[in-house]
Amino acid sequence: MLTEVQRRARLAVTATFITNGLVVGAFVARIPDIKNTLEISNSTLSLCLLASALGVFAALPFAGKLCAKYGSSPIAFYGTLAMVAAWTLQSFSLFAVWAFALTAFLAGYFLATQDVAMNSHAVTLEHQSSLRLMSVFHGMFSLGGLSGGLIGGLAAQFEISYSIQTLLICIGITLVAFAVRKLWLPGAVDIHVIEPGTKVHRPAIIWLFGFFGLCSTIGEGAVGDWGGVLTRETYGASPFVSAIPYILFSATMIIGRFSGDYLATKFGAARVLASGGLIASIGMGTGLLLNSTAGAIFGWFWMGAGLSVAIPLLFSAAGAMANTRFADQMAPAQAVAMVSGISYFGFIVGPPFIGFISDATTLRTALFIPAVLALAIVASAKFAKSA
Repeated sequence: MLTEVQRRARLAVTATFITNGLVVGAFVARIPDIKNTLEISNSTLSLCLLASALGVFAALPFAGKLCAKYGSSPIAFYGTLAMVAAWTLQSFSLFAVWAFALTAFLAGYFLATQDVAMNSHAVTLEHQSSLRLMSVFHGMFSLGGLSGGLIGGLAAQFEISYSIQTLLICIGITLVAFAVRKLWLPGAVDIHVIEPGTKVHRPAIIWLFGFFGLCSTIGEGAVGDWGGVLTRETYGASPFVSAIPYILFSATMIIGRFSGDYLATKFGAARVLASGGLIASIGMGTGLLLNSTAGAIFGWFWMGAGLSVAIPLLFSAAGAMANTRFADQMAPAQAVAMVSGISYFGFIVGPPFIGFISDATTLRTALFIPAVLALAIVASAKFAKSA
């Protein structure tokens, strides 16, 4: 059972996961409009998305060190403030491709800083309470993504500018950040002091968790960034209908993640991971074979359901191992950041790779790649047993 202090901290972590997903979902829903405003090709859009993903990748090791040094709670708060400032700036940069790419890098950087801190705090709560909480927290991220997707889709339909949409969302996120500031556990609870000059060891199994996470995030990034473009440009869907695949993807991610902790406790993380990989691969492949807007909606629905449990279970396993088996080698925040760093590389290579392949073939053909990679998650089941 959670104590009163832990329940308050869970509320703070929950709110932060929601806001993190909210800004991502609202952005993804407007990618077709951003592409049209900048008047760029799929390949150029891919490079802009690459800039954002590179910002994520660049921030992860530094975010892990900051959380280990100062504790995750202050980094989560100040990371949130920096994140909303960067995303607001990005939304006003659509006058030139270079400006959008630069501000997209900053937005990704501070989004990742907030991400590592909130995940590290979640690991601390799991360790203190001996309860599985991570999957539900990631469900809250997906709830935020769903809400953001709905907001972005409706804003696009009613021709509300992306900058006004982002400004209003970021004002709301700032208010939430200050409202929950005092609910976090003290920073001291997860400070992990490492003697100067001590080399941080990175166990092989943590690298492996990162690789499996990579296979999942390639799928998440690709279907998130390209679903709207596929349905609007290939199948002629309206602005709102083109947002439906991502909305349903987020919805099934929510359902899967809200169920993930219960399922992992009852059946074991290994079985849940293996089943998820199969569901994602078969569902996405079938949807693409249908070759229609309805098929895309079908595929994105099952892709979300299958991938929903992968990242939270892998993060939880990495944090748990750092707290127990590798306590003298690395901090839980550093383990989470390491798995995040490898996993989120999928957001770097996935969307632009799909864009380049789509220019050489078709976007539909390129999107079969995430369906195949989802099968790799099945292999993670063997290693999750030891977490």
